[in-house]
Amino acid sequence: MKKIAVQDAVGMTICHDITKVIPGEFKGPAFKRNYVIKQEDIEELLSLGKEHIYVWEENADEIHEDDAAIRMAQAVMGQNISFSEPQEGKTTLISTQKGLLRIKSSLLHEINSIEHVTIPSLPNNFKVEVNQKVAATRIIPLVTKEENIRKVEELCTLYGPVFHVEPYIKLRVGIVITGSEVYKGRIKDKFGPVIRKKLEYFGAEIIGLEYCPDELELIQAKITGYMEQKADMIIMTGGMSVDPDDLTPGAIRSTGADVVTYGVPVQPGNMFMLAYLNGIPILGVPGAAAYYKTTVLDAVLPKIFAGETLNKNDFIRMGEGGLCLNCQMCQYPSCYFCR
Repeated sequence: MKKIAVQDAVGMTICHDITKVIPGEFKGPAFKRNYVIKQEDIEELLSLGKEHIYVWEENADEIHEDDAAIRMAQAVMGQNISFSEPQEGKTTLISTQKGLLRIKSSLLHEINSIEHVTIPSLPNNFKVEVNQKVAATRIIPLVTKEENIRKVEELCTLYGPVFHVEPYIKLRVGIVITGSEVYKGRIKDKFGPVIRKKLEYFGAEIIGLEYCPDELELIQAKITGYMEQKADMIIMTGGMSVDPDDLTPGAIRSTGADVVTYGVPVQPGNMFMLAYLNGIPILGVPGAAAYYKTTVLDAVLPKIFAGETLNKNDFIRMGEGGLCLNCQMCQYPSCYFCR
């Protein structure tokens, strides 16, 4: 690039966006790349602190920030992601599908180690909506050596894209509400509406919601019944504590299911249970889910609906970030919980 005094730049083309900032009101380009400077623009440029501007001089081994941002975006984005046109040297990667953001973390680390390259993103396994920003691409200077961008492209050619959005699959779900106090009508069911609402978000087909007293054989029979109906997931609520009358964990075990975990380093939801019976996930959901808006259940459901099979280490890793602050205004998933 060639540096020129603003007063001498009339008729020349700006080679990068020039940003204007009004604190608390506006931040954006006052002049866009490729704008041809006019005499009446001089005062505005000076008021923006631009006593000099840069015009482009073609150089075969260098690449402009806008072109670099586009090429990086094209290299790192995968399924169900698009990108915006560059503004102020940045492109934004956008989800085109509701689902779970998947990131090749080690690949992103390697790419961000390349000189001048910066690609910030949302965390791995973040729930995203359609048209949600998931990442951005930018180089630090106005130009960089083209070899830096080629390194990004070569890594993504070798290992695949860094980002993609895994769409949720439609699952057939059976729900069992345990507890003699609910079964006999002594108290109102608080679990059913909560679980239904959470499942509706994923577009699940609820094949049944049944109530069951605290009797081991009857709880086991409900599980078996949903298996015979070819449920893709079974959710059991209530009876998950260590109280002798709480039989749900034992009923799940008695089916022969492989227990992944009973108890997790997450609050709310410590007494959560996950097991698999012939590949079908069975979730034991503790009472916290009927009281708190967000619990470990909210971290688990997106992964199951994205087709993931969870293991013990998945829950152990939740310990760091697994303590919810129970904020007065819950912002989940836009927070650290279970990251």
